[in-house]
Amino acid sequence: MAELNNRQAMSRLMRSYRQARCVGVAVELGLAERLSAGPRTATDLADEVGAHAPSLHRLLRALVAIGVVAQDGSDRYALTPFGEEMRQDRLGPSARFFNSEHHLQSWLHLDHSIRTGERAFDHVYGMRNWDYYARHPDQAAIFDGAMSSITAPVSKAVAAAYDFSPFQVVADLGGGDGTLLTEILHRSPSIRGLLFDLPPVVERARKKLEASGLLGRCELVAGSFLEMVPAGASIYMMKTIIHDWEEPAVGMILERCRAAIGDSGAPFLLIERVLPEKIGPEDMDDLLADLDMLANPGGQERTEPEYVALLQRAGFKLDRIIQTPTPFKIVESLPV
Repeated sequence: MAELNNRQAMSRLMRSYRQARCVGVAVELGLAERLSAGPRTATDLADEVGAHAPSLHRLLRALVAIGVVAQDGSDRYALTPFGEEMRQDRLGPSARFFNSEHHLQSWLHLDHSIRTGERAFDHVYGMRNWDYYARHPDQAAIFDGAMSSITAPVSKAVAAAYDFSPFQVVADLGGGDGTLLTEILHRSPSIRGLLFDLPPVVERARKKLEASGLLGRCELVAGSFLEMVPAGASIYMMKTIIHDWEEPAVGMILERCRAAIGDSGAPFLLIERVLPEKIGPEDMDDLLADLDMLANPGGQERTEPEYVALLQRAGFKLDRIIQTPTPFKIVESLPV
């Protein structure tokens, strides 16, 4: 019986991509938004989303088994609390990204990364993912949407876990659309923000900060942290940036940060996953994220000793690691 159970479990594991794809198609069709108003039949939904009704019925049955949809006695389907996460204002954008062809292709060629240590994305597309997004704005928008959906709860957790109020100017390097900085500025009305990112990204952040009524409290600076980092902030932070990069680029980025801090003594925060040194099943998400970094941008998730060494080489000393309710931790370091 144990052998049979192992076989069944392994068979299900090998085919688990099919469940993810079912959820991805449900998100692409906007089923969560349509079912939020109440139960619907497959025929009604098919008319609205432009689907083949019998085939949509088959997808909905699978979604029932997955647990994101429930079926009542009259052949109508309703969204479950679990399924609510498929909405566009929750994890729907992440589902679109993780089901996108360009992301899946990297995972289909994970073997190339394991054999060579090289980025699978480059192997498939002949360029880094950042260059690909610069040339394909539609795919960049999918990536941005996923990052925003992931960032929102992390930003709330970081703003609650760390007291930013003693600092006059908080600099978010690679700050994206400003989601994290918006949370911090809302929580601490007396401080100002500095958002630093590439020119097109800064323009997206400008719109978000303006809509939040925070643009007047925030300086926006365009540039690349591979070349320079603006000086003058009281505290610097980078959220999920360092894990994207490999040597020598990651060392160069940290050195630019250290140069900007100078003799000010400003703390430097990294918001990242921190891998445990002793691995257990509960660490699966972090370990798969590490392989994602290998196959796509080429970086890695790191353990605490690895962060200690990485920061030390750039002129920082790791001071403490602060837990949050999310998978991400605040790695606080001080310049030395």
